[in-house]
Amino acid sequence: MAMQTVESWRELDEAITDPSWGRHSEHARSTLVFRGLARSDYSNVSSLARLSGDYASLERHLLRNFRKYAHQQEPGPTTWDWLALGQHHGLPTRMLDWTFSPYVALHFATASWPDDEAVLWAVDCVSAHRGLPPVLRGSLAREGSLLFTTEQLAAHASDLQELGSLAGEDEPFVLFFEPPTLDERIANQAAVLSVMSDPTYHMDTWLDEHPGAWRAWRIPRELKREIRERLDQAQITERVLMPGLDGLAAYLRRYYSPRSVGADRSDGGGTMEAGAPRAQQEGSMS
Repeated sequence: MAMQTVESWRELDEAITDPSWGRHSEHARSTLVFRGLARSDYSNVSSLARLSGDYASLERHLLRNFRKYAHQQEPGPTTWDWLALGQHHGLPTRMLDWTFSPYVALHFATASWPDDEAVLWAVDCVSAHRGLPPVLRGSLAREGSLLFTTEQLAAHASDLQELGSLAGEDEPFVLFFEPPTLDERIANQAAVLSVMSDPTYHMDTWLDEHPGAWRAWRIPRELKREIRERLDQAQITERVLMPGLDGLAAYLRRYYSPRSVGADRSDGGGTMEAGAPRAQQEGSMS
């Protein structure tokens, strides 16, 4: 599906609430997750891949040393809990941040780079998970759940290597899981994480190969400013999404900045890196 350009708040609101797409067959809930990019030339590339070079070989070293030095912050019993904690604090991983809330994603799409057009992405998790190996699809079906928990995921793949081995000779796959609620930030952002079975297989490639599983909307800079004002009125701000002094400082920095700041950016937004204390990418969902 081609990316659409929206021209008004009403058009965008109707697009993200379209009842003909992204609805659970048995429950009155959406099956969509969202991701906001503050600039349309940003890509859905993981922080691990942005290390460049032979980045895939660095993955296990990054996680091993993170666990070694962050042992006092032990988040839970599984490798997936540790990966979520690392992602939360800016460790380069193969994961990307998403949210159940389109308005949270829009915050990160509009909190910075006011003179550039933004992009809002939406992926249907049900459609995405049709490409999972049978053992993983069966696990979701038995639980009647939309996404994996870290414990549920660990029952079938104790680490990233085992996850990759589940693909076998088939194409790489993407799955979505909910991180543990490490703090209020993750809860307030309705955070979701995606992980690829192969670190060299990127989300943008998956999107290109599965056009029926996603939609995306390009937000012109004029509309970006209006959306930002509406989100601020609704209290979808750094103060709420990033509780604590970091969020307060980011909110005040943006509030008191000139209306047009060119290429300057706030640490409170950019692309969506849910839960991280600061923008981790070219400016990302935090």
